[in-house]
Amino acid sequence: MKQTDAIVIGAGVIGCAIAFELAKKGYKVISVDKLDEVGYGSTSNSCAIIRTSYSTYQGVALAYEGIFYWRDWENYVEQKDERGFAKYMNCGFLQIKSPDGHWDKVKNLYDQIGIDYEEWDLAKLKKRMPMFSTDAHWPPSAPEDEVFWQDPKGEVSGAIYTTLEGYVNDPVLATHNLRRAAEAYGAEFMLGREVIAVRRDEEKVLGIALDGDEEIDARIVVNVAGPHSFVINRMAGVESGMNIKTKALRHEVHFVPAPKAIDFEKVGTVVSDDDNGGYFRPETGNMILVGSADPECDPKEWVADPDDFNRSVTDERWKAQAYRLAKRVRDLPVPNQPNGIVDLYDVSDDWIPIYDKSDLNGFYMAIGTSGNQFKNAAPVGYMMAELIDYGEKGQDHDQEPLVLKARYTGLNLEVGFFSRLRKISANSSFSVRG
Repeated sequence: MKQTDAIVIGAGVIGCAIAFELAKKGYKVISVDKLDEVGYGSTSNSCAIIRTSYSTYQGVALAYEGIFYWRDWENYVEQKDERGFAKYMNCGFLQIKSPDGHWDKVKNLYDQIGIDYEEWDLAKLKKRMPMFSTDAHWPPSAPEDEVFWQDPKGEVSGAIYTTLEGYVNDPVLATHNLRRAAEAYGAEFMLGREVIAVRRDEEKVLGIALDGDEEIDARIVVNVAGPHSFVINRMAGVESGMNIKTKALRHEVHFVPAPKAIDFEKVGTVVSDDDNGGYFRPETGNMILVGSADPECDPKEWVADPDDFNRSVTDERWKAQAYRLAKRVRDLPVPNQPNGIVDLYDVSDDWIPIYDKSDLNGFYMAIGTSGNQFKNAAPVGYMMAELIDYGEKGQDHDQEPLVLKARYTGLNLEVGFFSRLRKISANSSFSVRG
């Protein structure tokens, strides 16, 4: 029987960041994942968009902090990786104004936190982004609806542009960088092994059981299992003590060629287009990666078994996203053959992640993260390691929630905002940007 201080279930980008930060604190860490390499789960299909356009103060503050980790990535991970380093593509982020007012809420939070932005009127939007149509399409609709094909009713009013944002070119490589960083501090990775039980007594966690009749003793277990997080919570028997829970949502993103006359990798930016119901960013090979921002017209497909779902791109979702993109990007060629990827998001009841302890002593959670928290992996690793250390030293996070000073920005990160006990946040956008 193995013994360790902490077991991290899930070796995606956030799981590896937590393993790294715990190991730096001196904890003996074992990271376990059912797949054969780190980052091969939902992390591998992340759009890896780095943006700060959240609808809550703490959401914006955490994302803003995350940007500086990516800008300082090689120094942060400390160790060289034989595969090289993931690169931060700092192409900027454009929010097209839409009648839902999300952009205005974000702008107010930028003002509070001190994030620089440019507010573009319609004329400036046309001048800066001539490859984009400025037609207004609100509310978003699906190609199956007659309204989708009607002439636009006017133009959008402008946009908000921020310069610090962008995307990471290789989410799997970024995760591997964190693995090498964690291993340098003594963390061990057990890959290709499935957790079949979380061992506990009435009051505290005892460890886990793996396939192959192997058990590992640990006083700390951290659930970072992505779309499988609700499965692990049920193994641990902690769901009844949670006001906010998680479930798996099937999502598709698609690849569409950029217009031949445009080098979109060079001149393109990450775009949040709530007016049209989607988001998009540059992709290698002068492609555009496009996804749904989950407007009401797009049906949600919740998955009961995260090991059993349709992994094939569907014509319905392909048409919705590619055709919407064609409404925004002038001269966009839309192939007849769909091209995209399918995976699961780990979604909480209010689409805000849970970074918290549980009612079971020693059992912690970093869940509800898929689709929107790749950007925050490093600061979440730091935050969770501090939270775990706080709890293991006898502090009650439920009664006295931990507040951390962010490493780069100096902002206060109120960890209690991400509590499992919170009420559903009315400020949430209830959507993601890949």
